[in-house]
Amino acid sequence: MGRKRRKGGGGNGVLQSLPVLAVVAAMGFDFYAIVFVFLDHWVAGGVQSDRGLFHAGVFTWITFMCFFSFFVAAVSDPGSVPANYGPDAENPQKEGTKSRSCEKCDAYKPPRSHHCRVCKRCVLKMDHHCLWINNCVGYSNYKTFLIFVLHAAIGSLYSTMIFFCDLFQTNHDFTMRSTALFYVLSGCLLIFLSLTTSTLLGWHIYLLTKNMTTIEFRGFLRDKWLAEKSGEKYRHRFDIGLRNNITQVLGPNILKWLCPISLGHLKDGTQFPVSS
Repeated sequence: MGRKRRKGGGGNGVLQSLPVLAVVAAMGFDFYAIVFVFLDHWVAGGVQSDRGLFHAGVFTWITFMCFFSFFVAAVSDPGSVPANYGPDAENPQKEGTKSRSCEKCDAYKPPRSHHCRVCKRCVLKMDHHCLWINNCVGYSNYKTFLIFVLHAAIGSLYSTMIFFCDLFQTNHDFTMRSTALFYVLSGCLLIFLSLTTSTLLGWHIYLLTKNMTTIEFRGFLRDKWLAEKSGEKYRHRFDIGLRNNITQVLGPNILKWLCPISLGHLKDGTQFPVSS
């Protein structure tokens, strides 16, 4: 029986996605409010002072990295199954993994790949489909997505710190409803972003150290429970040690870990080493 391949890239129609536009708007509002309102009020001399320039420069860099990594993750192909991919006839369970057949794509899919109902194709080492980037998070853009989440969390926490410094260390005339409303809405937004992005960052750092995807974590809990019920110790089969887990995603060169487009260490995404 012939196998059809669905070819596709990530990020189609990103600019028409309301969640994507909402993220961009949130980043733009955050940058404006922090640099031109809260920081300008809090620091003596405003953003033109040495202290103000320092904070503005740091926050501008964080915002740039956040936006750049967000854009790359949104428009990148998360990982397409190679057109010539097929199971190893001589060793169908090579390295402890097994190729499967996707009924929807009518094609073979490598280990750790899954079919995305939204993108309507199989994605290599799929983590999840992210509404906010209108794209899947998979083998080819997971590092970029992780860098985006990292800078989003740092930027949100940094913004919240500047907001509260301005709120409590500067005199404000809150008798004006517009000023009071602006501070209330800004505070709620910054606290919400800090909590959500920090939680998301912590979650993906955990997955990174265990070499798991969000999808695999569900099976991990089940398999771990069954193993412990039988009195055995369970270890995720792709967990090959902390250092190897990290370098498999971020790359061997620590100086390039925070570069969203440094992806030369990635292979074809069809085979992965397993723990012994």
